[in-house]
Amino acid sequence: MAEKIISIKDLSKSFGKHEVLRKIDIDIEKGEIICIVGSSGSGKSTLLRCINKLEKQTTGKILFHDKEIRDIQRDINEYRSRVGMVFQSFNLYNHMTVLQNCMLCPRKVLKVSKEEAFDRAITHLKQVGMAPYINAKPAQLSGGQKQRVAIARSLCMNPEVLLFDEPTSALDPEMVGEVLEVMKELATTGLTMIIVTHEMAFARDVSTRTIFMDRGYVAEDDSPAKLFTDPKNPRTREFLSRYLAG
Repeated sequence: MAEKIISIKDLSKSFGKHEVLRKIDIDIEKGEIICIVGSSGSGKSTLLRCINKLEKQTTGKILFHDKEIRDIQRDINEYRSRVGMVFQSFNLYNHMTVLQNCMLCPRKVLKVSKEEAFDRAITHLKQVGMAPYINAKPAQLSGGQKQRVAIARSLCMNPEVLLFDEPTSALDPEMVGEVLEVMKELATTGLTMIIVTHEMAFARDVSTRTIFMDRGYVAEDDSPAKLFTDPKNPRTREFLSRYLAG
């Protein structure tokens, strides 16, 4: 039986009286590539931010290796050191070079040596095709290059799970492909990935499991082969019919 890494139990999230997530129950197993799709406002990114404890859930629990992540900063910091996140807006430090961006967290959070941090940075920058740019500042890079550096930076922490929050949504269309190619390669390494995306072809072709969210609920959770060809939920069918028409 596959190893369960993250469990989301009866999770809800409200902003004031507005309930954004409603009774979410998901188990994430080691090596899964999970794509979360759905219309804007369906709760996809909020769910991802709750998983990474950037948002505090209103009710419910998040467990990592069967241990609940409490709302204590020490617990959250330890958890985030093992569950990385790639943001749609890159979140690179503009005053640092590409190399410095990638070395910072392993040095500060994991307390690895400068040599180890350097080796990790070079390894993962090569992996995403950004090794020639180690001395560049983010302002000198395209959007696609920035996102590839952001992915390398997350990989330098040797995460067990990597979360992606619409990683191509801030990119010009011609830059989307280069980031998706990097993510496709990552999907073959055994890394557990949870990806909020509007890229339906990517979700269909790369995910091992696709979750369709609607109005804060998990409306459908199935293999991409089943969800994209024979969706059970009427809302999933309606959403995918618009995608296929496009």
